[in-house]
Amino acid sequence: MSNFNYGPINILEFGAKGDGRTDDTDAIQEAICLLAARGGGKIFFPFSPNGYRIAKPAPETINGMRCRGQLHIPFQPDLRPNILLEGEMPCKLLYSYMVRDGSNPHAARTKFPLQNVNTFLFSDWDAPEEHDPEARPWSLLCGLEGQSLAGHFGAALLSLHNLEFRVKLHPEKMYPTMSAANLQNISRIHIQDSQFCLDRNVGDADSRLSLLANPCHTAGLIASGDQNDNNVLRNVAAQGFRYGFVLGEHVIADYLYVHNTEEAVVFHDSSHLSHIHHIVAQHNQKILCTTRNRLFGMAKGPCYVIIDGVDYEPGGANYLPAVSNMTHGVWDPENRMHGSLKYHMGCPVNQDWFPIEGGQYFKTELSCK
Repeated sequence: MSNFNYGPINILEFGAKGDGRTDDTDAIQEAICLLAARGGGKIFFPFSPNGYRIAKPAPETINGMRCRGQLHIPFQPDLRPNILLEGEMPCKLLYSYMVRDGSNPHAARTKFPLQNVNTFLFSDWDAPEEHDPEARPWSLLCGLEGQSLAGHFGAALLSLHNLEFRVKLHPEKMYPTMSAANLQNISRIHIQDSQFCLDRNVGDADSRLSLLANPCHTAGLIASGDQNDNNVLRNVAAQGFRYGFVLGEHVIADYLYVHNTEEAVVFHDSSHLSHIHHIVAQHNQKILCTTRNRLFGMAKGPCYVIIDGVDYEPGGANYLPAVSNMTHGVWDPENRMHGSLKYHMGCPVNQDWFPIEGGQYFKTELSCK
């Protein structure tokens, strides 16, 4: 593949098949490493209704640097590379992991087939169970751990546009054992029109399968760690993991969609202000949270956050999975959250119910009366 020295890389021309059967791990990783070595560039993923299969097990380390990602952004000592992974068109957001059997008059009987309408990478690897919240998670994509600042950054900038990342949902367990994207060791991330989800839909009134409480600490997206630079998210969804988004400081988000998580939007440290314009949160046990430990090895700190609006559906007794029926709007038992949030319950409408644990320094307000 030495002829691919300049210009964007079409991943099909680089050897990937996108047929849903061939293991495309090596072709994609080779393309990423080429871009890192030359200082940056774009990998283009043409749409395929079958998806790009990522099947190789994730290594513990690469050249002595911690990995645990099936695909990885290489470590570069000068933090020089600027890499973009881009799909053919923006992702259509929203798969449903809820089961509605029609017994609730406000929730029609549902059957949600998985729609292959996005440009997606999917993992069918059985990642080992990891129950230690402070351990590095297994993931489909990661940045190698580096040496820069408290975030141990190993790369300067990664952008993800128009891509969906699916991880395996074990039907015998009914929870994923790996995360979609662990980008804690990348200093800057720009993510747009993308989705982090599971490889099957269980919102089926006939099968009655539903997600269970996850003993593995998995996340849809783990953003940059402490002392990062700008993290920009626009029209991004996370669904079906224990944690939806795990965030730090300097986060600017225009629209986050989060569905069926135990903790939807989780901050570990945001000494510099983070600002989220709008969150749509459907059927999450807890919506806005602070960490209670060194989640994924990232230190706890004060979290300065402004959220202009949260539109949410809480679920309830007649909804499955029970694990993601809402219990708290804000979960901040150590009172580390500072800032404000406005909320609105979209269904059922015109209710003011947003339970808070802790949150002594955080202001919440009903947005529409």
